[in-house]
Amino acid sequence: MHLSDVVKNLLIINVIAYIVTHLTGEFGQEWLIRLSVFYPSSAYFEPYQIVTYMFMHGNVTHIFFNMFALYMFGTPIEMAWGPKRFLFYYLFTGFGALVLQFLVQFIALKQGWEDPESINYPMLGASGAVFGLLAAYGMQFPNSILQLIIPPVRMKAKYFVIIYAALELFLGVSGFQTGVAHFAHLGGALFGILIILYWRQKGERLY
Repeated sequence: MHLSDVVKNLLIINVIAYIVTHLTGEFGQEWLIRLSVFYPSSAYFEPYQIVTYMFMHGNVTHIFFNMFALYMFGTPIEMAWGPKRFLFYYLFTGFGALVLQFLVQFIALKQGWEDPESINYPMLGASGAVFGLLAAYGMQFPNSILQLIIPPVRMKAKYFVIIYAALELFLGVSGFQTGVAHFAHLGGALFGILIILYWRQKGERLY
């Protein structure tokens, strides 16, 4: 599959950021934390983190699966929409991921369901924007067939998106899998769906 321009540049930036933050010792680890995003009331929060957190990753598995999904789903979307709309969408859904995650965290803190110290735990990764791309792929190419690895089945994109979103909601509500920002994933997908519906309602061409 052809590698589109914005996807290629995003891949390069993410890989460089990973190398710098993980292979330069204490210097890199310090910047990994600084460029991740903290809850807005945390003393460690900085406005620029709203963008930079999308380019930070915790380990090899984290960045590999995010970059693989960026390539697989981002390339056909960029080729359909063009680079400007695609880049806007990617950053918009990455921001949307934060909005929902912080909203859920705000409610949890107010209700006493979450440790107040959690505001000082950083969030990082492209997963929110990647889930936005997954939602876009399911809406743009709903009947395309995806070959899954685990489980090894073939499935239409629209069903894959629905099942994956339901799984993320279950994991987020149940707390079964800790240390993962499931509501950020859902936020990326939700904001993606909303902006696509808005564009369609305006009659804008998305192909």
